[in-house]
Amino acid sequence: MTGPVSHPLPLPPPRPELVALAAALPPGIKFGTASWTEDGWAGEVYQRSYRGAQPAARLEEYVRYPLFRTVGINSAFYESPSERILDAYARALPDGYSCVVKVWDRITARRFIRDRRWGDLAGQLNPDFLNARLFLDSVLARYQRVFRRQSLCFVFQFQAMRGADLLGDVEWAERLDRFFAQLPKEFRYAVELRNAELLTDRHGAVLARHGVAHVFNSWTEMPPIGTQLHLPWTLAAGFTVARALMKPGRKYAEAVRAFEPYDRVREVLPELRRDLLCLTGEARRRGIEAVIHVNNRAEGNAPGTIRALAEMCGGGSAQA
Repeated sequence: MTGPVSHPLPLPPPRPELVALAAALPPGIKFGTASWTEDGWAGEVYQRSYRGAQPAARLEEYVRYPLFRTVGINSAFYESPSERILDAYARALPDGYSCVVKVWDRITARRFIRDRRWGDLAGQLNPDFLNARLFLDSVLARYQRVFRRQSLCFVFQFQAMRGADLLGDVEWAERLDRFFAQLPKEFRYAVELRNAELLTDRHGAVLARHGVAHVFNSWTEMPPIGTQLHLPWTLAAGFTVARALMKPGRKYAEAVRAFEPYDRVREVLPELRRDLLCLTGEARRRGIEAVIHVNNRAEGNAPGTIRALAEMCGGGSAQA
């Protein structure tokens, strides 16, 4: 893994207005992103020039951006990263830095999607769905060895299940309950659903029993975050996670066409911003940490959205 192309001069200090804005944020409210390799962030987050993605090198600048207090490793969803890659990330992250890891979809996919990375398995039911031993050996063990200084949260994202693949609420709750019963309790876990049908009290009871957080997500086929917030069990854990991914009802490809190269906010989503502020306010009232990741495909530029939220949150709106 190579570093930046060239950087003869030291990085400038963060802009004073961003430092002041970050200082006004409540310590338990942590904004960040789950992707950090966008060239559209040049001049705002990145002061150096990069050739290609170079995630480990860019991460060194990412953590210096005052409004970022958390980062997500989304690429871990598609394959379990090697310890060499994880070590490069860990060395860039300060002590105690909040790191949200998306768990390998070999564990969370009910059926393998038709993608060439699955080879002959594409289209078949996944025999390793909710395989606790696979998670412990192939995911958790690697992070235990490498991320000893950081604060970890593992997000189990379950892609939308269709037709007969969608489990009934009783079977779903039972299988999820058995899975989390096998995991060590000293780590943070969170569940992100893409099936609104599974947002039931049975599901919520399982999360509460194991201290697992519900992931509030703004996504194509999910109800708005504000609607999820009204469910009685969605804040039952000692922390919460939110992912502002896209406007509900909007397709992924549509968002990409509308917002690339992600260099500025192109569409303000007032409802999404209000919902996130309500969530941070409720988290503060309960005295729990709120980890909020914003995607470029929500409004067009994640740093811009986060800055707007920080201005509203630090100004007291989250307490209303």
